[in-house]
Amino acid sequence: MRMAENELIAAILKKERQGSEALYDMYSGSLYGVIQKIVVKQEIAEDILQETFLKIWNEFGKYNPEKGRLYTWMVTIARNLSIDILRSTKQRHYAATLPLDLHLDQLEKSLHSSFNTETIGVRLLLDLLKAEHKLIFELIYYKGYTHAEIAELLDIPLGTVKSRWRMGILTLRSIYGAKAAIIAP
Repeated sequence: MRMAENELIAAILKKERQGSEALYDMYSGSLYGVIQKIVVKQEIAEDILQETFLKIWNEFGKYNPEKGRLYTWMVTIARNLSIDILRSTKQRHYAATLPLDLHLDQLEKSLHSSFNTETIGVRLLLDLLKAEHKLIFELIYYKGYTHAEIAELLDIPLGTVKSRWRMGILTLRSIYGAKAAIIAP
C-alpha cells in the first residue's frame, strides 16, 4: 500500500492501522538495508528493524517535518539503534574489519531502483560511473536526499559528497557526449 507522505503522516498521527502498514511497506526495505550495512548479521538486522518501527510508531509525535524528511528521521532512528547494538556486542570488531568498498557496494545494491521509461536511459549511464559516484547520484536524484543528509547517512564529510557528485557530473558529461557523438548522424 502506497500513500503520499502527507497522508501517511496524518494516518500515523491518528494511529490508523493503514498508516502503520503503509509505513512498513514503503520503508522497511530501505531501512533494513541501512541497518544491515551497520550490523551485518541478518538476524540482528531483522530484530533492529522491528525495534526501529516500534520506536518510530511510539515516538511519531516527536517527528517535525520542518526539520527534515520523514525518511531521514527514520534512518536516523534505525542508524542510532544499530550503532547502540553494535557497541554492545562483539559485532563491532567484525564490522570494523570489512573494507569500506564492500559497505558502499552493499549499500548501493540495497537501494531500490525504479525502472520506468523516463529513467531507464539515465540508469544505464549511471551504471558506468564509479560505485561511489553512482551512490551519491542515486541518493540525490532517486531518494531526494540533500548533500548534507548524504554526508550524515554515509558518515563522510560534506566536501567529499560534493566532490563525488561533481566528479560524477563530469564523468556523465564525457560519457553522454561520447554516446551522443556515436548516435548522431
